[in-house]
Amino acid sequence: MAIGDLTAVSSTDTHYVDVGAYDVPGYGSVYLIDAERPAVVDPGLGTNVDLVVDALDDLGITDLAYVLTTHVHLDHAGGAGLLLEEFPEATVLTHDIGVRHLIDPSRLVAGTKAAVGDQWQYYVDPKPVPEDRIESLSDGDTVDLGDRTVDVIHAPGHAPHQVVFHDRADDVLFSGDAGGIQPGGAGELFPTSPPVNFDLETCLDDAATIADRNPETICFGHFGGADFTPALMDEYAEVLSAWVDRVREKRAELDDDEAVVEYFAETADPIAPWGPRKTRAEYRLNTRGVLGYLDHGDN
Repeated sequence: MAIGDLTAVSSTDTHYVDVGAYDVPGYGSVYLIDAERPAVVDPGLGTNVDLVVDALDDLGITDLAYVLTTHVHLDHAGGAGLLLEEFPEATVLTHDIGVRHLIDPSRLVAGTKAAVGDQWQYYVDPKPVPEDRIESLSDGDTVDLGDRTVDVIHAPGHAPHQVVFHDRADDVLFSGDAGGIQPGGAGELFPTSPPVNFDLETCLDDAATIADRNPETICFGHFGGADFTPALMDEYAEVLSAWVDRVREKRAELDDDEAVVEYFAETADPIAPWGPRKTRAEYRLNTRGVLGYLDHGDN
């Protein structure tokens, strides 16, 4: 799969497009639900919003009803305001905690710049979402797409404003970052633990929540759709717990947090299809998140 490719999620009404986030394939997937009231799930960085618009056009979708965001981190929601400019009738739906950050994204931008460092070059400044074009979501809500209902489930381990969406008609669950990362073509799960809100115990609870839902298909924010069994979330729980243990042990050994960050960045095997640059950046980000958790959340 190449940047810009549109791919169907098995035999469902959902497709995804690789928007080439961070200039690599297999990282940023934006989902398109071809429902009676069509929706986009997680519009991405916004850097290549034209690829999303083109994909909607390829599907014959001219009237977009909703932009659903699993959470407001800019690699998932940064394109929301730009997409609204293309579809003047669309409404953004996001968790109540995240609403103010999309209306005024200045704090999101500052926090993202601090977290991602020189990766900011791959972002665009997000367009503020007009207050009259955004609605809040809470755990237990549903979204009516006309021919299907989407359940909203709070999943705050990765970020307090994260939810997952379960399309009951096609039995597809959009996991955001709650189910980990499965890079395009990699076939294995990797942890996601960025600063500043990562919490191991709550992330494990979120994985268990997804397992309890037991959808037929899971759609990862990073990257693409996959067949689901509850064992997949057992695997993610083991991967994430082992990752936190590795960072804890290396911190005790080196007693220097910057040295810990660089150790994991420089010793990581390049993840296909991202290559060395994005792999190192991902490990730096995730290591910093675990170190913050160890300072504030580890019991």
